[in-house]
Amino acid sequence: MKATSAPSRGEGRTRVGEGREVGILSVSMDLGAGRRGVDMGPSALRIAGVAQAIERLGYGVREIGTVHAPGQEEVEEGEAVARYLAHITEVCRQSHSLLRGALADGVFPLVLGGDHSLTMGTGAAVADHYRDRDQPIGLLWVDAHTDMNEPGISPSGNVHGMSLSVLTGRGLPSIAALASARPAIDPRHVAVLGARQIDPREREAVREAGIRVFTMSEVDERGLTSCVDEAIRRISDGTAGFHVSFDLDALDPMEAPGVGTPVPGGFTYREAHLICEKVASSGGLLGFELVELNPVLDAGNVTAQVGLRLIESALGKTIL
Repeated sequence: MKATSAPSRGEGRTRVGEGREVGILSVSMDLGAGRRGVDMGPSALRIAGVAQAIERLGYGVREIGTVHAPGQEEVEEGEAVARYLAHITEVCRQSHSLLRGALADGVFPLVLGGDHSLTMGTGAAVADHYRDRDQPIGLLWVDAHTDMNEPGISPSGNVHGMSLSVLTGRGLPSIAALASARPAIDPRHVAVLGARQIDPREREAVREAGIRVFTMSEVDERGLTSCVDEAIRRISDGTAGFHVSFDLDALDPMEAPGVGTPVPGGFTYREAHLICEKVASSGGLLGFELVELNPVLDAGNVTAQVGLRLIESALGKTIL
């Protein structure tokens, strides 16, 4: 897999919490997705040089570990309404445990995925860590989808489309029980940015939950800066800060072809960086994860390079 460089945003940088360690957790899983290959996403980011890039920003790097899910051909699918649920639950349990330990040691968590169902473990871990300190957290969900499906309303039964639903207190009690409270994250502290493909019955769930969704139509009408600023205000209000779950399918497939569920009409490379730069400059970032990178569908590892640059921006790299 040959790495191809994506455009750089510049060599300037800022440091948030200088000297702090960034802990990397890799979650190699595609059980929650309808298409194979995203389990290799963490390896593609490693090949792109994610650890070295973090060190160049002045942070220490700690390896938290890697959670390996079994392949789909190795295990039983289970019920069609929530495919591979038992095995996904175990991956989320391991991820939750590893991340809780790293957070207790004071490292900043960076999660490399893997399909988006992993967030039911990692997002819950960050929420639990701050709940132990009587502090709620916010969540910025950057994604072409809202992932608010549940068994029985999901057209596919793919669990990666149910992950935000679980974190906000709906569905899949076996995974929801990993968190010390339900919901793991209050829907009032959640914002979805970049949605442009939502299933019909999923729309009802979004409205019922009260999650703020900034669709691409709203972004086009109001402008990205206005929407990101509003989203950050919402998820920061009354919280310790916020976790970011960034699905690479939020970008347009022309910018990031190697993703699990591409949807035309997404963010440009520059817009995605603006989101990450605003996240960094807010001072409220508690954790960051990058998911749904599919090297099988990529071209010369370019999407991994894009993902690497976004991680750099979220960790404080700037042009000047």
